[in-house]
Amino acid sequence: MKALVHTAAALALTGALTGGLSACTDSKRARNDATWGDKPADITCWTYGVENFKGRSTGKVEYDDGGRISFVDASNNRYTTIDGDCRVVYMQPSK
Repeated sequence: MKALVHTAAALALTGALTGGLSACTDSKRARNDATWGDKPADITCWTYGVENFKGRSTGKVEYDDGGRISFVDASNNRYTTIDGDCRVVYMQPSK
């Protein structure tokens, strides 16, 4: 019975810690969305050190957990996804 209580307490603590980390990530994403919103960005991507994309988005760049970015390419108005090492540079927001 004592082991069951300890296991339940450990699971509750793990859930609390995981929820806390998730909320922190969500708040950072919300802050970034509020700051940068749908602003265009200059994007440069590399694979194994070789540049494979250089262009600009028409607006917001979306990120997934696997490191892939998605955006609408300003040069051809196509929805584009890129998997690799990318640098995304947003224009400075006006004050």
